[in-house]
Amino acid sequence: MSKILVNIAWPYANGPIHLGHVAGSLLPPDIFARYNSLLGNEVWVVGGSDQHGTPITVTAEKEGVTPEEVADRYHEINKKAIEGLGIRYTLYGKTHSPVHIEVTQWLFRTLLDNGYIYTRDEDEYYCPKCGKFLPDRYVEGQCPVCGAEDVRSDQCDSCGSTFEPGDIINPHCTRCGTAPVVKASKQYFLKLSAFEEPLLKYLEDKTYWRPNVRAYTQNFLKGGLKDRAITRDMQWGVEIPVEGEEWKKKVIYVWFDAVIGYLSMTVQHAREIGKPDYWKTFWENPDCKHYYFIGKDNIPFHSIIWPAMLMGAKQGFNLPYDIPANEYLMFNGGKLSKSRKGTGTDAESQIPRDMKSVLEKFDPEEIRYYLSSIMPDTHDADFSWDELESKVNSELVAALGNYYHRTLSFTYKNFGSVPENVEPDAKVTEEIGKAFDEYSACLARCDFKKGLQAVMALAHFGNEYFNSRTPWKLVKEDRAECGRALYDSLRIVKALAVMAWPYLPRSSEKIWGYLGLPGTVEDAGYAAVLSPLPSGTALKEPVPVYGKIDLKVLFPEIFKQPEAETEHHAKEKKEKQGAAAPAQPFDAFRRLDLRVGKVLTVEDHPNADKLYKLTVDLGEGTPRTICAGLKAYYTKEQMLGRKAIVVSNLAPRPLRGIESCGMILAADDEDLGGKAVLLLRPSDPDIPVGTRFDCGLSGMTSDTIDYKKHFSAVTMKVSRAENGVFLAGNLPISLPAGAPARVAAVIDGGKAVPLGDGKGCVATVDSEIMDGAGVR
Repeated sequence: MSKILVNIAWPYANGPIHLGHVAGSLLPPDIFARYNSLLGNEVWVVGGSDQHGTPITVTAEKEGVTPEEVADRYHEINKKAIEGLGIRYTLYGKTHSPVHIEVTQWLFRTLLDNGYIYTRDEDEYYCPKCGKFLPDRYVEGQCPVCGAEDVRSDQCDSCGSTFEPGDIINPHCTRCGTAPVVKASKQYFLKLSAFEEPLLKYLEDKTYWRPNVRAYTQNFLKGGLKDRAITRDMQWGVEIPVEGEEWKKKVIYVWFDAVIGYLSMTVQHAREIGKPDYWKTFWENPDCKHYYFIGKDNIPFHSIIWPAMLMGAKQGFNLPYDIPANEYLMFNGGKLSKSRKGTGTDAESQIPRDMKSVLEKFDPEEIRYYLSSIMPDTHDADFSWDELESKVNSELVAALGNYYHRTLSFTYKNFGSVPENVEPDAKVTEEIGKAFDEYSACLARCDFKKGLQAVMALAHFGNEYFNSRTPWKLVKEDRAECGRALYDSLRIVKALAVMAWPYLPRSSEKIWGYLGLPGTVEDAGYAAVLSPLPSGTALKEPVPVYGKIDLKVLFPEIFKQPEAETEHHAKEKKEKQGAAAPAQPFDAFRRLDLRVGKVLTVEDHPNADKLYKLTVDLGEGTPRTICAGLKAYYTKEQMLGRKAIVVSNLAPRPLRGIESCGMILAADDEDLGGKAVLLLRPSDPDIPVGTRFDCGLSGMTSDTIDYKKHFSAVTMKVSRAENGVFLAGNLPISLPAGAPARVAAVIDGGKAVPLGDGKGCVATVDSEIMDGAGVR
């Protein structure tokens, strides 16, 4: 048995958690912790509410209550929602608690004694009328970059620019309206610069980290570490454990105290179970692996700052073993957040996304299933209520739930107990074993989306097996053979219940109960996946564990039915629209204007750590600015001078303050279990820039397109081709002479055409990638 410490990012207690929190950092660790529990490991899961910081004081002032009242209110709301989702913590605590404050002050003093904390002056805004220094959120003004009004003094939400004190135009105190002055204030700083070399050494063997986490951390370190302030001028937070009147009006900065919560919650739980030193078996035991489940915006705090703090303590504390940070859950092209509400005109945008409201309408397992199936593990994911309805109904209900119920109800009705089978079907054993091996490999590396796919693949096999054995016929013709078929079908049911348990714990336990098996799925563990079923075990009468959902029924006030169209209006509408033209192959692709471009310059994006700012020549005279999220995969030297395939008619969009006018295409095999992201390039290095990759098709347009509506409607893949067959889908394809080993193709209706200029030049990649890699 191994020890595993699962650390979960702390939801901020200034509002209710939403679907983005669940998909990004709350559901993944619950799946992982349950997986380890079934392995028989000792797992502690810690986290809680981040209760300090300025946003909470702003809310408290608006409501006329104390910051603690606001923080505790949302702590309880969010704790209840988390429990409602079936997400389990060993301890879900809060940062404004005696043990956390004690541990935070201890670590502060320890780092101070060890020489890793020191004081220096820092410029801050000071309001002469209020007579106090002002945190960022108490100062607003005009953005000097885009001109937006009423932006916070640290960042503009409109263009993404970040600021230092004195940068914004016409700043004013949000409390009294007075113009603040910039004034020096003494603060304590963490000497991060002292940890550059130790952190680089620590990072050397982290090749198993997700590429985005490792690349982000490496780039952060290469830029050089700067010392960071760890105190600030305000009253709400952990008091600074240093004597002196000047420190009584300051507290420890929230970012410093929040990460200490992982340590303080283990200390607190050890005390609560009457073993005050037991926390050391998790923190001072090199065999205990620490996992940190966070969103991508928290990467540097967990891969750089927290390890530095642990190193500086000189206590032999375990450093993070893995940091499987997730990307963002997007809704209508924007990141889900507490401050953004569903205010669009379409019905989907009106459905609430905070978890309290969601749980009032949906079964938690429906939410768990859908979010697991689209989890933003390596890419941002688009959330859609319509897709949730579709996936629940067509996958969870029609595939998994249907298999459970048809097998259990037929066996219960005709046998009442587990039938006998002295020679279980070898094919069933093989398929269960194969699915479990794939599933186990995925969950071990925190690839939960693909792990769920392995579960569903076994469910589909189960349905096919049940159909092929036709028990409804056998029960009349050969009862003994019918029993053998049902025995093997029940083996699949049992394996599915165990494998699905980390994702769908409540329904999995119900299925376990219907099988008449003792204890719980958690008690049985993964040994039960392939263990024999005890013949003669009495079954319990089953009921379906999942039910179909209908958004129009759940939200009748939102999905209002339009008034019936009169026959006259319908006829008039038809006459105006005319007869619809029949769809042609590759119609969606004909809207894309793909051009060969050459990268002229490469810069770091000033406001986004993962983006490059490129200028690209498309043969138009004036180069275009394109922002590309390629830092994790290509160096500046690899990008400079490179020819690439560019979507030239994509609607321009601002990316963290810079307008991006196009998109460079890359192949990505992540959905196939790979890790490669490779830029497409023309097979002919001398092809002129600006050459259109229209596949030789006629009727191409160059109208401006929308990414989600138009580009996403086109299917393009990269694969090997042999003997005129595109191996991804085994589709016939006609390639020019001398075509490279791997080519990109546009696929539509069972047809494939090579992506190229139609004259012999095709799109390819620099190195190997899995057949069927998607193009994005």
